[in-house]
Amino acid sequence: MSTQGVSEADAHGWLYWQVSDAIVLTGRALRHIPRSPEILVYSTIQPVMFVVLFRYVLGGAIKLPPGVSYVNYLMAGIFVNTVAFGSFTTGVGLAEDLQKGLIDRFRSLPMSRAAVLIGRTLSDLVRNVFTGAVMFAVGLLVGFDPHGGALEIAAAVGLLLLLGFAFSWIGATVGLAVRNVEAVQSAGFIWLFPLIFASSAFVPTATMPAGLRAFANNQPITQIVDASRSWFLGTPVHSHGWIAVVWCVGIIALFVPLSVRVYRHAASKS
Repeated sequence: MSTQGVSEADAHGWLYWQVSDAIVLTGRALRHIPRSPEILVYSTIQPVMFVVLFRYVLGGAIKLPPGVSYVNYLMAGIFVNTVAFGSFTTGVGLAEDLQKGLIDRFRSLPMSRAAVLIGRTLSDLVRNVFTGAVMFAVGLLVGFDPHGGALEIAAAVGLLLLLGFAFSWIGATVGLAVRNVEAVQSAGFIWLFPLIFASSAFVPTATMPAGLRAFANNQPITQIVDASRSWFLGTPVHSHGWIAVVWCVGIIALFVPLSVRVYRHAASKS
């Protein structure tokens, strides 16, 4: 066999084991969900509370253009809020694995290091599908009325899942860097809260002061909320769609190698 043939076989074998290890660890993480149903319950309660709070308590005080229903405006922000805060689960789960010594056991096995992170982020992507479906049902119960076609709604759902996957890698990096479960939760609030609330998720950015409005209009959450909102409601998306996708892909491209590097460093210290 030629040298080129050997290198191609090695590359195919390396890719096979990368994928195989990731599938095994994704299955492991998914099997833990039925054993800890409180994780799903608590991750769903918070966005339901946001829906009730903004829909029935604060919604009447928020001014929108004539003919725009606040519940239709709100739900895109709720969906983004739900999948974005799901990144906490990724960080907390990895911090727990470090504290329990599970990462040391993984290091002793002939397996891909990246597979540990891929398995965790993919399992959290599946959890986002469940919580997103619950929130969609809750939205319909409180009056959400999406007017977009099937392809537009599918595009919105795909963008939300891409966001959840991207932010899970941020959560993984934070969890591995901080290592302490309580500190990971606090660190998550610090970086995520400004992005969620200084955006168009719950109120129009036009009502914000000039400096804050400039930040809000040019950060990823606003672009993703505006794109998904337009798709759900069947209104023109303009440039928000491709900008939102670029943001998500850029986050993944940055934080996947960064999280793997932090994982290697954290594993060597555990």
